[in-house]
Amino acid sequence: MEARERTIRPYLVHKILLAFLFFAIQDYAYSQIATPADSSRPDKLPEQGKQTVHKADNLDKQFDISDLLNDILHPKKKTDSLRKRSGITVVPNIAANPTIGFQIGIKAVAGKVLGREPNTYMSIAATSASITTKGIIYFYISHNVFTPGNRWNFQGSLVAAKSVTPDFGLGMGHASGGSPADSILANPGRKAYVWNSQYYKFFEKVYKEVGHNLFLGAGVAFDIRRKISNARHDTSLTPYKIYNERFGFVEDHYLANGFLFNIQYNTRDNPNRAYKGIYVDAGLRANQTWIGSSKNALQLTFDFRKYFSLSERTPEHVIAFWSWGAGVLSGAVPYLELPGTSRDPSFRSGRGYVSSYYKGTQFFYSETEYRFPITRNKLFSGVAFVNIETSNDKASTKLLEIWKPAAGAGLRILFNKTTRTNLCLDYAFGAYGSKGFFLNLNETF
Repeated sequence: MEARERTIRPYLVHKILLAFLFFAIQDYAYSQIATPADSSRPDKLPEQGKQTVHKADNLDKQFDISDLLNDILHPKKKTDSLRKRSGITVVPNIAANPTIGFQIGIKAVAGKVLGREPNTYMSIAATSASITTKGIIYFYISHNVFTPGNRWNFQGSLVAAKSVTPDFGLGMGHASGGSPADSILANPGRKAYVWNSQYYKFFEKVYKEVGHNLFLGAGVAFDIRRKISNARHDTSLTPYKIYNERFGFVEDHYLANGFLFNIQYNTRDNPNRAYKGIYVDAGLRANQTWIGSSKNALQLTFDFRKYFSLSERTPEHVIAFWSWGAGVLSGAVPYLELPGTSRDPSFRSGRGYVSSYYKGTQFFYSETEYRFPITRNKLFSGVAFVNIETSNDKASTKLLEIWKPAAGAGLRILFNKTTRTNLCLDYAFGAYGSKGFFLNLNETF
């Protein structure tokens, strides 16, 4: 049992990270050698954010869900590839994972390229309403708008939810050598606590292009939880209660309101399923009491993704890397807002664990995935992945000291060949007997 739970040696992790960074820096260096474009001429604008069709992306030879339904419902009718499709899509919003259970709802997505300047990103808006088998009710409206030539990018979201949040304490589940309260906070037995709440979120960020594929951004974010209650009515001392007492938060509500400052670099050929390119976003969040936040706090976040296509002829053979992390630099962040498993912006990290299985005031996550086609018409493809994560527990465990792995495999069904959207079905295993099935639209990263 001890051998199974033994952590990855730090020096091995450091070697892996150094190799990872070497490939990232090498790609970045090569990407800077291109001749600068003349931005004064509309037909010579830089190609930032360009979503090109790869020369191997012969859509006529690909087969997606729409083609399958057409063959079933209209077997004698040929698909008209020249017919203009609507920019609005309404689909069932189906998902599943150990955190939410099974989700059913409806989702509408609209896409449109603004203006007529070449290489402009498609602007997207979406809305969804859903309910899950674990009692979560979720509604959101989001947008990601690019002005002509990608000079400005507006990103925002509004969320209202009846939330059910699992809690397994701070850190990596190892016993603390400190006080009894420290031991409860670290929760080495991995006892599951559950918190119900009303959750509201609003954020808006504005990015400005300042160089080829390089953007600077700023914005505001408001995270509000009300009527927080212990779903299982635990009478004993809980990690949530100990954390709140130490950092001065009340138990039944909080506000985390702050300002966002980001820098982003993006050369991905497609945001839904990239074959090549790099994506980097680093930012600071400054929560401030004078705009309603319960506490002041300064938090650093970063998101790094790198994609290597292994074949020019079949570019769907891809090795993909992802690293995500966050850390509280000063002040205090509410307990349920701490960085951790599946707490990245898209809530997709840590396949193999439920949300927040590991968390802390400092958190780091890394994943490697191999993607490959199965059928010649690209309707079915597959993935295999491994990931590791680490966090501190504010007592005896420090960041990068203890690591926990997970691994799994999955099936992909081509949902929309034009946008490279896949229906993703994954099964993953983690430490402490953790495992689960994960169902989503679009790749994890």
